[in-house]
Amino acid sequence: VQLQASGGGSVQAGGSLRLSCAASGRTFSSYVMGWFRQAPGKEREFVAAMTWIGGRTNYVTSVLGRFTISRDTAKNTFYLQMNSLKPEDTAVYYCAAERGRRREWPPELYDYWGQGTLVTVSS
Repeated sequence: VQLQASGGGSVQAGGSLRLSCAASGRTFSSYVMGWFRQAPGKEREFVAAMTWIGGRTNYVTSVLGRFTISRDTAKNTFYLQMNSLKPEDTAVYYCAAERGRRREWPPELYDYWGQGTLVTVSS
């Protein structure tokens, strides 16, 4: 499985960005797709997750109402729409995939990771 993230950039506070993660290598019907971020000097944190089938979602509290995770099954791509961005959203964002074998929701561990894409939000 390969994941290719894109869509990062620089934006002013209040602006929007959409991150994309193109997935390849197999079918993803049982998978959970996720987004994580790592700010400078901080640990990587969970942002959002979605089941490939069914579209069940989960978000970290700090992005509720501002970020939306979605997927396009025909394109094998999932997205993170980020609105009302804040300077504290500045981070390298990573996409990830979990094979659907974990019992907890959202999954605590992921099997595959894409490269990061940098999001910078200026005040």
